Amino acid sequence: MRLTDYTDYSLRALIYVASHPDESVTIQHIADAYGIPRNHLIKIVQKLGQAGFLRTARGRAGGLRLGRPAGEINIGEVVRTTESDFALVECFHEEDHCVITRACVLKGVLHRALQAWFQVLDGVTLFDLVDRPATLNRAFSQALALADVRDELRQAASKRAAPPRRGGGRRQAGT
Repeated sequence: MRLTDYTDYSLRALIYVASHPDESVTIQHIADAYGIPRNHLIKIVQKLGQAGFLRTARGRAGGLRLGRPAGEINIGEVVRTTESDFALVECFHEEDHCVITRACVLKGVLHRALQAWFQVLDGVTLFDLVDRPATLNRAFSQALALADVRDELRQAASKRAAPPRRGGGRRQAGT
């Protein structure tokens, strides 16, 4: 089983917001901290807000905060909200075309495994994931510093690679 990027980014956004409990954070802060696309986060934050995991405020003093205490945000609930499909194999679907479904025990095994997976996730809250916010914030600071260095290197490389500009204007026809 693999989580989609959507769920991965959702969990990361919640971790970031929860690790900054005394401030409103922006989508850009989260995108910069993780090096993930801002455009993806816009949709994710909207859904997390609709589900009550985040409180969003627009405007100059706006930003993101947790919609409820971190200890009340269950990771299993977040994953169920953000993932669209837990059909691990074809026989989990209504339209099952597998020829051995009636005789196969794999479906039951995988179903129990999925239940066990959710049992673990249901036993974890967002608070459990951010119980050491200082450590997380150091990691975020280091990631942002590395991103700044990479941006500077990219800018310097693009300046070196750009061909020199010649001439001052357009040529006239016939000259």
